[in-house]
Amino acid sequence: MKKYFTLIIFIVACSHSGAQVTLTSSDLPIVIINTNGLIITDEPKITADMAIVNNGNGQRNNITDAYNEYNGKIGIEIRGQSSQSFPMLSYTIELRDELGADMEEPLFGMPKESDWVLYAPYTDKTLMHNVLAYTISNSLGQWAAHCKFVEVILNGDYVGVYVFMEKIKRDNDRVDIQKMAPEDIAGDAVTGGYIFSIDKQANGWFSNYHPNNNPNAYIQFSYVYPKLEDIVPEQEQYLAASVSSFEDALAGNDFQDPVNGFRKYADENSFIDYLIVNEVSRNVDGYRLSSYFHKDRNSINNKIFAGPVWDYDLSFRNADYCDGSLTSGWAYDFNSVCPGDYFQLPFWWKQFMQDTAFKAHLLCRWKEVRQTVLSNEHLFKLIDSVNTVVAEGQVRHFSKWPILGTYVWPNPQPIPDTYAGEISILKNWLTDRMQWLDDNMPKVGICTTWPATVSGTIILNMPNPVNNFYGAIIQSKENQRLNIRVIDVMGRVVMSSTLQAKSGANNFPEAGNLNRLSRGIYFIQIVNDRGEKIARKILRL
Repeated sequence: MKKYFTLIIFIVACSHSGAQVTLTSSDLPIVIINTNGLIITDEPKITADMAIVNNGNGQRNNITDAYNEYNGKIGIEIRGQSSQSFPMLSYTIELRDELGADMEEPLFGMPKESDWVLYAPYTDKTLMHNVLAYTISNSLGQWAAHCKFVEVILNGDYVGVYVFMEKIKRDNDRVDIQKMAPEDIAGDAVTGGYIFSIDKQANGWFSNYHPNNNPNAYIQFSYVYPKLEDIVPEQEQYLAASVSSFEDALAGNDFQDPVNGFRKYADENSFIDYLIVNEVSRNVDGYRLSSYFHKDRNSINNKIFAGPVWDYDLSFRNADYCDGSLTSGWAYDFNSVCPGDYFQLPFWWKQFMQDTAFKAHLLCRWKEVRQTVLSNEHLFKLIDSVNTVVAEGQVRHFSKWPILGTYVWPNPQPIPDTYAGEISILKNWLTDRMQWLDDNMPKVGICTTWPATVSGTIILNMPNPVNNFYGAIIQSKENQRLNIRVIDVMGRVVMSSTLQAKSGANNFPEAGNLNRLSRGIYFIQIVNDRGEKIARKILRL
């Protein structure tokens, strides 16, 4: 796992409030930006000069040192939505040559690119929520933006600690999907790759499924790659149809079918990892805003993948609304907690958690990562490492912005009046959050501890009444052969099958055929070769 931590200084022509702080040197790199009298706006980008001093890890960086990381032109604009109301602003940066054309450079050891983000962690007083979420995602094997901590001077005015980070981009070192061209309009070529998102400002299309079955609520999709100005009608139609096929399968009666259900269209493992990052952080915007997805060309992989994760400033307790600061509860349950919020979650996540196999796979993944990258010890080491990186810079930052102990939307109470207090409350919150997740992860499947109250080796997990046999799971304590019969009230055997059960969760055999049974009462018998037998009376709806 790679870690990228650094510090930057910017100079930009716009007014900033806050105390006057002088920066002459730092234990992290320094970036200097000069807008030459121009005002930075939301759009379009203005041309400015940027220089970066980066003498390497463990070396001091002085503003008078050589500009050895970058020294040239950039385009710069304000980024963000609600964050634009803060005195400390975030920026999008585009590296440019002397003629104004995009220019790719590998800044801070990250893969070369022309587009970068300078993120202002103003409301996040730990300064690290995005870094934590992105590092967790990377440690799970899912790409997320790498980051450098920075200090910033805008046109000679010191403005605090920033995070210099990658943008979500299509390339071999980031979202590694096939490159698209306008002529890719048919056959395999039109099938990918694509990046799309769910966010506030839709520029693409709307889901056919209304959140909470409210006809006045919508899920809005946006084109990320190809961009709105680059995507052609055939590609728009293909992408919308692909997402619709996934949603139709997930909403259908056979959504749990391992062959023809939602797994035909979506990569289950990526959605599980995406859920884990959002639930660990209890991201109040998770799943419903700044939610990204991607799909490669069918000849490479025909499924939709969740991610990359993005925008976690209101996570890890930093939200005083919609239960965002609680250590209990599921973040994916937002629609029930805050049904009046305009931006609701798609139905996907609650439907996933109705899938017995999905829950079983989630439990296995959770138990695996809790022993490694998501152990309390590992998470605390990550927090401590970031704390060490920003130890010097945060003093200047909070001298510039004296907001410790002061409410900044949407900080929950209590609000620590020291940086050390912010780190302490983060660790305490995370400890309790991880314990709640440990206690409330669905207990089904191969990774479930066998119940002490069950003396046998067979458990039938089936809703009763039953409407969909895809939700039925046979839990086996060991690898064994099971003979299964379904009998109607007239004593007729309507299904007889032999299952080579593996230790753990097993799908009920012939579920598709059983779903065609008429309404009524049936009896299920399961017997192993040793004569152990279980029987269940069920009502088929």
